[in-house]
Amino acid sequence: VQLQASGGGLVQAGGSLRLSCAASGRAFSSYNMGWFRQAPGKEREFVAAVSTSGSSTYYADSVEGRFTISRDNAKNTVFLQMSNLKPEDTAVYYCAASSRYYMDRTTRGYDYWGQGTLVTVSS
Repeated sequence: VQLQASGGGLVQAGGSLRLSCAASGRAFSSYNMGWFRQAPGKEREFVAAVSTSGSSTYYADSVEGRFTISRDNAKNTVFLQMSNLKPEDTAVYYCAASSRYYMDRTTRGYDYWGQGTLVTVSS
């Protein structure tokens, strides 16, 4: 599976952005999908995950209620809608695919990674 993330950019605090992650290769719908982020000087951290069907989602406490993860299996794409953005959301955001049967919040639970897209939130 190859993953291509897009949609990052510069936004003011309180604003919104929608990230997309297009997948190529086979069996996209068989993978749980996740979004992670990495700020300068920090470790990569879990943001959100969605199950294979899209019926279940899981969020980090820091983004719960502000971010929404979703997927369109017909278009092999996963999305991250980000609202009420804060300067501390500034990071490179990565999408990832997991073959685990459960939604994992650790980086080692994911088999494939996209290249990342930069989100910068100004105060």
